[in-house]
Amino acid sequence: MNKTLRYVLGVLAALVLLAVSFSSGFVTGRYLPNSLPLDQLPAPLMETVPSTPSPEQMGATPTDLQTLFVPFWEAWNIVHEQYVDQPVDDVELMRGAIRGMLESLGDAHTSYMDPEQFKDANAELAGEYEGIGAWVDITGEYLTIVSPMPDSPAERAGLKPGDQVIAVDGEDVTGMDGELVRRRILGPAGTTVRLTIRREGVEEPLEFEVTRERIIIHAVQGEMLDNGIAYVQIFTFGDKTTPELRDTLKDLLSQNPRGLILDLRNNGGGYLVTAIEVASQFIPDGVIMYEQYGDGSRQSYTAQPGGLATEIPMVVLINEGTASASEIVAGAIQDRERGLLVGTTSFGKGSVQNWVPLSNDQGAVRVTVAKWLTPNGRTIHEVGLTPDVVVEMPEDVEAGNDPQLDKAIEVLLEIIGEQ
Repeated sequence: MNKTLRYVLGVLAALVLLAVSFSSGFVTGRYLPNSLPLDQLPAPLMETVPSTPSPEQMGATPTDLQTLFVPFWEAWNIVHEQYVDQPVDDVELMRGAIRGMLESLGDAHTSYMDPEQFKDANAELAGEYEGIGAWVDITGEYLTIVSPMPDSPAERAGLKPGDQVIAVDGEDVTGMDGELVRRRILGPAGTTVRLTIRREGVEEPLEFEVTRERIIIHAVQGEMLDNGIAYVQIFTFGDKTTPELRDTLKDLLSQNPRGLILDLRNNGGGYLVTAIEVASQFIPDGVIMYEQYGDGSRQSYTAQPGGLATEIPMVVLINEGTASASEIVAGAIQDRERGLLVGTTSFGKGSVQNWVPLSNDQGAVRVTVAKWLTPNGRTIHEVGLTPDVVVEMPEDVEAGNDPQLDKAIEVLLEIIGEQ
């Protein structure tokens, strides 16, 4: 790599690594056994001094940041001059700098995605990828299943919301970054992955053999139920959700239903803009949600005109797998008294992330920009939405039975009868 390119990459890294340089000890030295007397250290270690930043490096740093960035340039030079395995990969150093800077913020939902991770994440929201078919939370101590997708390998294998992955193919993943665990679970269709699961209420870990498939994510499906009730289930909030929802609603509403059930169970969320579009199909006007920023200011998001189902009586189904964008929709419908929520408390993902692509196809930064609030100013982060009518799903429910849906139908018929 020529000298000029090295400096250019160095500047990119400089702009993102400083916080890590101070917070993680990256440039403060190396760890040594406490029992070794100082006078027994090898002479080269005692005599080594930081490498002074070059004039070119300082010149590439904004004037008002030059003093601040001296430790970074010293660390950069030490790596290039003293690290044992040369040459080092400047691109990986740059990516590591970005990753470390974002980790230093201490926000589980703010992170760096390398180009492959960014591609994978977008593939899922776009509607197709290869894996086990489950929405997951990668921000906790262990990767956690938020919800298996309907008729997916994960669902057929018996994985459930709240399951924690503690080992993949027999390898303990304790302490491993959740994104790395997720990528180990992904893989070519037809191959098998063995997951060791910790499940609440079960004393011993559970083992699951899951055969990966090409996962086609259908955003919306709908049908007419008995008693003249329309049923709409939304699986994800991605690129195809709004047009598929509008097509589904047009078809069902043409059959003159008496009421509508919106099923958001096991919906792991997706795009904020899609959540606003979806909510606008059921709420005619007014606030859908607020974004609240670090300085206390708020931005309101209001219903878009032209919703297709803004007057029909409705009930919304939620459960512990209802997260993020689906909670925005459910929370708005509850606060605006547009319909009742039936089921169990939702997941509680109440922060807003922007995915900002980086230059030269170097991935993206996922950064938490705000927390969202319901129209009544409620925050659900790590709390969730409490349904108006609580209905637990029994562990031993018989195939084909759905007590939560049965209750939603009962509640909806009562609402219709009162009107």
